[in-house]
Amino acid sequence: MAIPVIDFSKLGGEERAQTLAQLANGCEEWGFFQLVNHGISDELLERVKKVSSECFKLEREEEFKKSALVKSLNGQKLENVDWEDVFTLLDDNEWPSKTPGFKETMTEYRTELKKLAERIMEVMDENLGLPRGYIKKAFNGGEEDNAFFGTKVSHYPPCPQPELVTGLRAHTDAGGVILLFQDDQVGGLQILKDGQWIDVQPLHNSIVINTGDQIEVLSNGLYKSVWHRVLATPTGNRRSIASFYNPSLKATIAPAPLLVEKANQEVDQAYPKFVFGDYLSIYAEQKFLPKEPRFQSVRAV
Repeated sequence: MAIPVIDFSKLGGEERAQTLAQLANGCEEWGFFQLVNHGISDELLERVKKVSSECFKLEREEEFKKSALVKSLNGQKLENVDWEDVFTLLDDNEWPSKTPGFKETMTEYRTELKKLAERIMEVMDENLGLPRGYIKKAFNGGEEDNAFFGTKVSHYPPCPQPELVTGLRAHTDAGGVILLFQDDQVGGLQILKDGQWIDVQPLHNSIVINTGDQIEVLSNGLYKSVWHRVLATPTGNRRSIASFYNPSLKATIAPAPLLVEKANQEVDQAYPKFVFGDYLSIYAEQKFLPKEPRFQSVRAV
């Protein structure tokens, strides 16, 4: 079993209807799919690989080796930690500065990924029967560009005892649309599908898309956020660059009224209406726990 691989370039041609159907299936049945021919150049993606790998070696690897996490791996199973080196890139935070070309390359990459996220949201609007721009407007809290766009750069170094720790514990994502540029050599990412963990197969220069909790709410449950995890591995150094197009903290999120109406539901039977910042506060405490209680908790906030 393998997650769908979709040629995004065919949206603009004679196979548009078929490609829309494939994307709808990816969202409805999987919550994860891979895009090829997504419009981001191989040249840029190769530069991203280069600078992210060099950044880890130059600025991160030695600190990871000295970390409390590495020292704590002494034959006991570690339950509440992840075998992951990670930092986040935002427009206004401090970025690694010792790696040549890192900032310029990652700034260009983030610009292209944000455009792709917005194109994907437009496809979701169309497939769900919503007005064009509906999801983007909901995430931005109106017409302005207030949505959160962050990029998490992770490495999962070789683990001497991978049976004792997880690379990244199982969770669903709190936000909206997630765009992952994963390692095309070292695997480890898995999703939970029909009660089974299945591998998200490495595929050269593809972008893996998954839907977060807020897309589940806006779609009134038609698109579900999916449990996923990363396994620690004894060899290789897995690169993982995940970009998140999330609502602004002040955005009010609720099921699209049109989709509630189509489902013949009373409003109070649907997902709750809430401010995303309130949901994120609950998520921070319950990230690795079942998601349904999070929705119920935020109902009472």
